[in-house]
Amino acid sequence: MPTSKISAVDALSRLEGWRAAENRDAIEKEFKFKDFNAAFDFMSRVALYAERNDHHPEWFNVYNRVDVTLTTHDAGGVSDKDIALAHFIEDVFREITAIK
Repeated sequence: MPTSKISAVDALSRLEGWRAAENRDAIEKEFKFKDFNAAFDFMSRVALYAERNDHHPEWFNVYNRVDVTLTTHDAGGVSDKDIALAHFIEDVFREITAIK
């Protein structure tokens, strides 16, 4: 069963702090951590979820920053898979940044 595309506006209405990506049908957000280890922990946790769910983010990491872009290539844009992944990403970010 193919994944259905949803509008970025609809997706963004269900997420906090995400924005529409420029020049493409995707959503994106920047995450900052206390150091590289925390950023890498974040990426590792998200990677395991992504692999289990066969839905992978596009991301870029420099030291304590991770830029995440979500889109569903099979749907030709944003889908409910991206919303679910974004919520998981937010949960992991809150967990990691709450660790003292």
